[in-house]
Amino acid sequence: MADQRAVVMQQILDRSCWVCFATDEDDRSAEWVRPCRCRGSTKWVHQTCLQRWVDEKQRGNSTARVACPQCNAEYLIVFPKLEWVRPCRCRGSTKWVHQTCLQRWVDEKQRGNSTARVACPQCNAEYLIVFPKLGPVVYVLDLTDRLISKACPFAAAGIMVGSIYWTAVTYGAVTVMQVVGHKEGLDVMERADPLFLLIGLPTIPVMLILGKMIRWEDYVLRLWRKYSTKLNCIFPGIVCPVPRIPAETSPLADHVSATRILCGALVFPTIATIVGKLMFSSVNSNLQRTILGGIAFVAIKGAFKVYFKQQQYLRQAHRKILNFPEQEEA
Repeated sequence: MADQRAVVMQQILDRSCWVCFATDEDDRSAEWVRPCRCRGSTKWVHQTCLQRWVDEKQRGNSTARVACPQCNAEYLIVFPKLEWVRPCRCRGSTKWVHQTCLQRWVDEKQRGNSTARVACPQCNAEYLIVFPKLGPVVYVLDLTDRLISKACPFAAAGIMVGSIYWTAVTYGAVTVMQVVGHKEGLDVMERADPLFLLIGLPTIPVMLILGKMIRWEDYVLRLWRKYSTKLNCIFPGIVCPVPRIPAETSPLADHVSATRILCGALVFPTIATIVGKLMFSSVNSNLQRTILGGIAFVAIKGAFKVYFKQQQYLRQAHRKILNFPEQEEA
């Protein structure tokens, strides 16, 4: 008996996994199993190694049978007893579902949001999901986290609006000093009511943008095209007749219109100041010089724009489509 026990102990000590070829000396905490009729060192295998090997053989089919590659003995595979639950108003066999399967399905539907509500896809009954009671510290932390999550969007919106507001205030103050003059602008803002400044300065960029959105050149161009035939009767040869009326592109179809309007409106005070200094240097008042420069810039720019659009209109009106060139016979 002592000899047999010694032999068994020696075999246990000499066992090696036939999947990873590791021994007890390599991993003393690993769980071993004898799943088949093999003898000697090949009858031992790590539980985890055999599980991976069985998964590879089954290829996703958990009911597939797997046998030992040496002795062809079928492995005895058992599963833990699963808990069943009736979570909804469904009847018949569809009302039952595994607790673990339903947990996975609920996780897929919630997508990380554990407070999201999930309903049955058949009867639309909402599942009653309960959690273990939390301690006071965890409850306070969870409540704080939820309050912060709900408040962050409003805080972000407030910060964004505040940033835009103070940017508009700064731009308005810089524009006042640029148009009126540095010292004169500071004196005007120091004497003004603070409430008036907080309301009036942000409206400067807003009014510039709204003014830039007025396309007065288009109205002038329409009037020119409408009454050009009458001018031709008074002054013969001043206007050439067009063979056709081309389709006009909508201003909203231009994807750069918004950016051009924004940039043009914000740069307009600087351009008006520069044009005023170049063309009306004899005017002493900074405000009058800037106003005259702005009017001159708008008028000159509008005239060029009307001329450019009219030439494009005439170019489209005189467009021709040529005949397809016939191929010479070989």
